[in-house]
Amino acid sequence: MVEHTRTLDFKVAFAIGLGTMIAAGIFSLSGIAVYQIGSTAVIAFVLAAVVAGITAATYSEFASIYSENGGGYLFTSRSLEDRDLLTYAVGVSLFLGYCGTTAYYLAVMDEWFFRFLIPETLHVLPRGTFGVLVAVLLGTLNARGTEESGTFQVLVTSAKVVILVLFVGGMFASVGIGPAIGEFAGDFQFAPVGTGSVAALAFITFFGFSAIAASAGEIIEPKKTVPRAIAASIVTVTVLYTFVIIAMVNITNVSGRLMRSPDQILQLGETAMGAVAQAFIPLSVAGVPVGTYLIVAGAIFSMVSASNASILAASGIGSLMGRQGHAPRRLSRLHPTHGTPYLSTATATGLVVTLMLAFITLLGEHGLAGPLSVGFEATVAGFDIAIEEFSLGLSTLNGFAVLNLLLPLAVVNGALIYSRRRHPDIERGFRVPGVPIVPILGIIANVALIYNLPPVGIAVGLVLAAVLVIAYLVWGGAPDTEDLFERVTEPTEVTSANGGTDESDERFHILVPVARPDRAPTHVRLAAALGRVVEGEPFVHVINTTRIPEQTPNEIVTDDAEKRAERLSDVLAAADIDVDYSVEGHICRDIAFDILQTAREDEADLVLMGYPEDHEEVTERVEYEAPCDVLFANGFDESIDVSRVNVGAGGGPHHRALLSLVQRMGDAGSELHVISVEPGEEGGTAENLDDTLGPLSGSDVVQVHNVSAPNVAEGLVSTAKENGGMLVIGATRTRRLRRWVFGSTPDRVIDLAEERGVPVIVYAGTTGLTDTIGDWLFPLYRYYRKFTRRRSRGTPEGRSGSSASSDT
Repeated sequence: MVEHTRTLDFKVAFAIGLGTMIAAGIFSLSGIAVYQIGSTAVIAFVLAAVVAGITAATYSEFASIYSENGGGYLFTSRSLEDRDLLTYAVGVSLFLGYCGTTAYYLAVMDEWFFRFLIPETLHVLPRGTFGVLVAVLLGTLNARGTEESGTFQVLVTSAKVVILVLFVGGMFASVGIGPAIGEFAGDFQFAPVGTGSVAALAFITFFGFSAIAASAGEIIEPKKTVPRAIAASIVTVTVLYTFVIIAMVNITNVSGRLMRSPDQILQLGETAMGAVAQAFIPLSVAGVPVGTYLIVAGAIFSMVSASNASILAASGIGSLMGRQGHAPRRLSRLHPTHGTPYLSTATATGLVVTLMLAFITLLGEHGLAGPLSVGFEATVAGFDIAIEEFSLGLSTLNGFAVLNLLLPLAVVNGALIYSRRRHPDIERGFRVPGVPIVPILGIIANVALIYNLPPVGIAVGLVLAAVLVIAYLVWGGAPDTEDLFERVTEPTEVTSANGGTDESDERFHILVPVARPDRAPTHVRLAAALGRVVEGEPFVHVINTTRIPEQTPNEIVTDDAEKRAERLSDVLAAADIDVDYSVEGHICRDIAFDILQTAREDEADLVLMGYPEDHEEVTERVEYEAPCDVLFANGFDESIDVSRVNVGAGGGPHHRALLSLVQRMGDAGSELHVISVEPGEEGGTAENLDDTLGPLSGSDVVQVHNVSAPNVAEGLVSTAKENGGMLVIGATRTRRLRRWVFGSTPDRVIDLAEERGVPVIVYAGTTGLTDTIGDWLFPLYRYYRKFTRRRSRGTPEGRSGSSASSDT
């Protein structure tokens, strides 16, 4: 069973928060802030930190209660269980906010690339090119595993902290401590409006605390680690920001070392810090300004690590939304190898890329389309509004991201007040002081910061959020788990002569869904035989599901389900099967969901079920969405014989998955027969025999049969009939398109095997995103292979034939 694993300790959690905060704010906003309000920028950053700190305390309390992924969305859904639409709005807004934050960080990184790293000849590349590439790389990294992502976060965050220390230290060494403090103290301004605007933009830099809470499902001892990491990261980054602002203000004390005036340097905006770095670290090696490129490296490290943490947080929210039915349930699927929510990660990465293309590549300051002329004039509430040009860009993208962070944070603060009143006795590892005053202050502060955001960013954010809310209302959300299936009987457990049952044991769990009780003994015996080959003595969980007709109350079919479960228990008891097993009766409106949800909740290691006869769509959903490997069995009788195994040579993810089972059967003493079919004109694709023989090389007895047949199915079944024993094949890679384009080799094999009395297992392994894409592209490859084979057969050389394998 694929499941989340907790691999992130305090240092990684701290690095996630610190790495997210030390990003665009420190490297891009410091120059802008100092240019606008001088030393007062410190007040703006501290104000943003205070506002963030209030909500961070709320997050800490919630995280000490609910130790799962999801952050503010999780907290709202647990506290406001009866506010479904509000919970969805918080989740989708946070998802947009994290993705917008990532897009902003990577867009700023892209600016640094164009300003400092790539030659003029490459400036013809569209803006956003490097940001898009890094987004795809980070998405891949997070899909592969949070432990690798966490290690990356620690290394990169450590590197950029060192660089900032060198930058600030270089300033004090160049100017002197006394003069530096004096210059900073003399540059304060009275600028309440400018301070509020800078604080609103700077808030994005302090939102890293939420990335910690959003990743609580991967953090070790989250009830203790999350609050500590949040507090430590906010304090650390506030101190660092203060010293960087002091350093930026002191560029006037090193103006003799600058090629431009201090004002011109600060007007560089997002890249100003890189331009001034050489003055503080006046070191060149072979003509290369070390100081500048040291800060450039730190800036890029910052953007990348902050983006990495934000994608991790967004994928956690997307996964939880899928699990709770606020998004397609597929988003909650975990990678079969890495245990990560890879579909949610892919969705977040796709949205990040889309935002960068829209805000930067197309409609940014240097975009391909440039500012759009809209010619809009209107009178609203007595005010004349005229817009001649509409452009997006970095500041608008920042406003979009911050809006989608501040709005849900206001709701989370309100949810804390509601939680204290509704659940006063719940255990809280950390408690926010001054409730409800402190959360109310947080709500007011969040709304005040929104007022100071760029108007276009607010407009775009509100429009997109409204579209998604309307889409949810039209869709209605995925049905609640309780509405789809119910366990109506307590598990009836039977202990074999080999030992006792223990629900908490670590034995190999096999889920066996059965529709017809008379077939249950055969399937349970087969599950027991295969389970012993794979992991010793297994535990078999048998379920029988009674479907609830539409518009029918659950209680109408409950009695029927209980009787069917009782009959199933009697049939299995009479069969006297030597394996530990349990029997359950379920009622449901969606049989496929019942099987999948049971496999998830019971942490099944394998699902074994019959090949479809009437309801093929149920089998397909189980094949595609199961959290573990699935076996479809057909043609077996009471005498389960695993001493001889036939396997078709083939390729694809399902075939690779079944070879592990076949290898273990060979290790247990089974004869292994590999059947390589050269198909005729009727169908099938020849494949490389070595792809099958390689993984089976360790088995003592492997016999290869090279056969020619009209099609792959005929060759497999006829040879298996001659050899004796079972036939094991992988689910086809063209199954998704078979009704419209190609046939299905497994379906043909089942039909022929039933006629000739050959037992068959069709193996479907869990697949990741890459394998899924391959499934869709494989039909094109298959058609190409068939086409080239037909052409080659038209030549004397082509008619000679060669050894090949099946496409199953």
